[in-house]
Amino acid sequence: MATEEISRTQGLNPSQQSSSLPDYPQMILEAIEALNEKEGSSMSSIAKHIDSTHSDLPASHSTLLFHHLNQMKQMGQIVMLNNNYSKPDPNAPPKRGRGRPPKPKVPLPPGVVVSSPRPRGRPPKPKDLLAPPKPKPVSTGRPRGRPPKKAKTGTATAPPPPPGVKRGRGRPPKVLPSVGFQ
Repeated sequence: MATEEISRTQGLNPSQQSSSLPDYPQMILEAIEALNEKEGSSMSSIAKHIDSTHSDLPASHSTLLFHHLNQMKQMGQIVMLNNNYSKPDPNAPPKRGRGRPPKPKVPLPPGVVVSSPRPRGRPPKPKDLLAPPKPKPVSTGRPRGRPPKKAKTGTATAPPPPPGVKRGRGRPPKVLPSVGFQ
């Protein structure tokens, strides 16, 4: 009992809210016909007309109206020009989608089997059956690619400092090699 009242006040399903309230697309078309404006009717004027004719609208009326206007516009039931909605002209050509239109398909005569489309990717090179087989390249004994790094040996490391001597701050002075002059 309580859940039915909540769903009615939230406006979840307009067809279940009230038996006297018609569907939104029907109310929208009635409002556009009744207003009969030359340039079309705005969303606010459609909403005001529906408010004045139907008193038991749900709380989410504006959201439902916006949703149904967009839905009807996409289905082609109404046309939007300069933020105004109007009925489409019956003599107007049908609206084309974006992009290049698809090529018309030619109907095949009966009894013809359609082959599968071409496989994706680059086709393989044709094999020449008369050509002699290629000889394998002669191996030089070395493997392909970059040779692996050699392990480092510890010969070029500095001797450890004598125990008990503290190092000073900063970079140590450069040690000059002792050169004997004779």
